[in-house]
Amino acid sequence: MKISRRQLLFLGGVVGGGIITGAAQRVLSSSSNVSSISNVPQVKSESIPSSNAIAKVPIAPKGLFAPVRGDVRILVISDLNSAYGSTDYEPQVTQSIQMIPDWQPDLILCGGDMVAGQYPSLTKAEIEAMWAGFDRYIAKPIRQTKIPYGFTIGNHDASGALSVTGKFLFGNERDLASAYWNNPQNDPGLKFVDRAGFPFYYTFEQNNIFYLVWDASTGQIPKTQLVWVEKALASTAAQTAKMRIAIGHLPLYAVAVGRNEAGEILADNEKLRSLLEKYKVHTYISGHDHAYYPARKGKLELLHAGALGSGPRPWLNSKLRPINPLTIIDINLNSQTTDYTTYNMQTLEVVDHQTLPRMITSVAGTVLRRDLKAEDLTSEERSLLNL
Repeated sequence: MKISRRQLLFLGGVVGGGIITGAAQRVLSSSSNVSSISNVPQVKSESIPSSNAIAKVPIAPKGLFAPVRGDVRILVISDLNSAYGSTDYEPQVTQSIQMIPDWQPDLILCGGDMVAGQYPSLTKAEIEAMWAGFDRYIAKPIRQTKIPYGFTIGNHDASGALSVTGKFLFGNERDLASAYWNNPQNDPGLKFVDRAGFPFYYTFEQNNIFYLVWDASTGQIPKTQLVWVEKALASTAAQTAKMRIAIGHLPLYAVAVGRNEAGEILADNEKLRSLLEKYKVHTYISGHDHAYYPARKGKLELLHAGALGSGPRPWLNSKLRPINPLTIIDINLNSQTTDYTTYNMQTLEVVDHQTLPRMITSVAGTVLRRDLKAEDLTSEERSLLNL
């Protein structure tokens, strides 16, 4: 069964200004230092010995721009799926998975939608076949690298949508997703702190960073789960870590065409942001919007990871061409800053962050591109942010 998601998603093959440059590609830093890649030496990945896993040297697949490695390196992908019911993946997805070891990340994070479910007529056999395809093309190659794989469940993986009677509309998909991830053969290699709700919500620790994953497969996170979230973030494990990162599929704010409405954004988003800020969460990573955007709101950084698979979307109020991104996050633990290097995996070029919208306003509020400071803004921009 292959009903195209492209028939149901707004693709927006919008032409206009480009977001990729050859001579002026940029790396975006949370400390707001944006530097041209022409100032960074190119180093062949095969020249870096494995013993230099934490050395601050440029590392990337051969032929690609190589960012300088931080204390911790995270590779972020999201929205990998293709047609509804599909058991395979588009070329840029499988190519990305093959290239992962050459970036030498400490951890891989996925923003959800690893398979293409959430279609009522999919049978148990078809759902199992999708997870088997995911295992063949994505999970098994990752397991072979021995790199831990953290993820959040997306709406196409196992939607938490409820019927009027309070039952899961896609209960079969949730059961089969749980069965796949709780099979010891599919162990993602994480150092769990609390896996009682795994794979829907759980916590883990890696390289002195505490990660919280909540079930944002719908616009509403259950109140009982939010009680768990606050307890987890207040825990000794979370508060003694050098950094805290949260992950969920739906974003707190919309950034893409076709996602700017209730149900496509987490409800009570400002309360959720305040909750994350209360416990000093550094970054919230999300998928779903199919548009890459590094942002901040208040004290919280926001990484809208974009879609590596089918259906990348254009940004709100922008004519930039959609991309299929893969992001490398290099973390400096002492300063608690992060540097992003994002590749368009269709072209293998680096995204020039300064060509992205300076801010994006949606029904949920306005977010600012994360390299900008208050003094960089116009009076009109400051008013949109209530500064």
